[in-house]
Amino acid sequence: MVTAERRYGYEYLGNTGRLVITPLTDRCYRTLMSALQLHFGGAPEGPAGTGKTETTKDLAKAQAKQCVVFNCSDGLDYLAMAKFFKGLASSGAWSCFDEFNRIDLEVLSVIAQQILSIQQAVAKKLKSFIFEGTEVRLDQTCAVFITMNPGYAGRSELPDNLKALFRPVAMMVPDYALISEISLYSFGFGSARSLSQKIVATFRLSSEQLSSQDHYDFGMRAVKSVLTAAGRLKRLSLATGSKEMSEEQLVLRALCDCNVPKFLAQDSVLFQGIISDLFPDTILPASTYDFLMAAILDVMKERTLQPVPSAITKMIQLYETILVR
Repeated sequence: MVTAERRYGYEYLGNTGRLVITPLTDRCYRTLMSALQLHFGGAPEGPAGTGKTETTKDLAKAQAKQCVVFNCSDGLDYLAMAKFFKGLASSGAWSCFDEFNRIDLEVLSVIAQQILSIQQAVAKKLKSFIFEGTEVRLDQTCAVFITMNPGYAGRSELPDNLKALFRPVAMMVPDYALISEISLYSFGFGSARSLSQKIVATFRLSSEQLSSQDHYDFGMRAVKSVLTAAGRLKRLSLATGSKEMSEEQLVLRALCDCNVPKFLAQDSVLFQGIISDLFPDTILPASTYDFLMAAILDVMKERTLQPVPSAITKMIQLYETILVR
């Protein structure tokens, strides 16, 4: 991290997962660390799903600091933010204000003064300082980060006095293939490289060929949900010692479970064509939900409903989606 020095936080945060280090996250870490060294905040900005918040949280975990993520809205006023900043300064935690440029312009100007008073107190190495008329104990290791989605409707441009307090970082499209490959290796997949390329190709072709719908998402969040589902299936097969499904079948099952339920009828046909091209020799064994099927039929009979196959399929898809999420 170049010349930056930070005290380790020793905050127990649990044994959670870590981010895959890509050139993008590496550059973001370097910029944020050098910002902290100069007593500034960090401001990652870019489109949704590029890892702005997650990178900030992961850097906090690397230093064993609690990172409080706060989703901003236009209903926030400077009094609510003042309370937040008081707790932040006295506890030494980090905060990440998501969608910071949603806040009204008038409020942002006041927030700039509040953040400036904290940063100046940290730079002067004070033990306590006057904040909004009250004396607040100061922990030197506190930090403020903001994330922004520039150019969206309902977002305001940051005032100049606020821009001066943060170092910006441009977060662009992450490297899906590298993230998928490392994640699959960490789950225990042996052929992670070829499988990761197939996952990325599936999402790329889906975004190009399928119809445009509001609820379709082929970005990083969709890739992450498939990877999580594949990891869960792999752990299950290792725990039970089952050799029934190959690694390709596990990934194909994860792709179908995460995506098929949200597709329209005509898009389902196109998606089946895409995965049959990418996984030509892979035959997916049919899922057996005997107990669930029996329960569905019993309840439908109880409520005098007809067991139409399409309705039962949708119920099973809902169950699979719940398992994946």
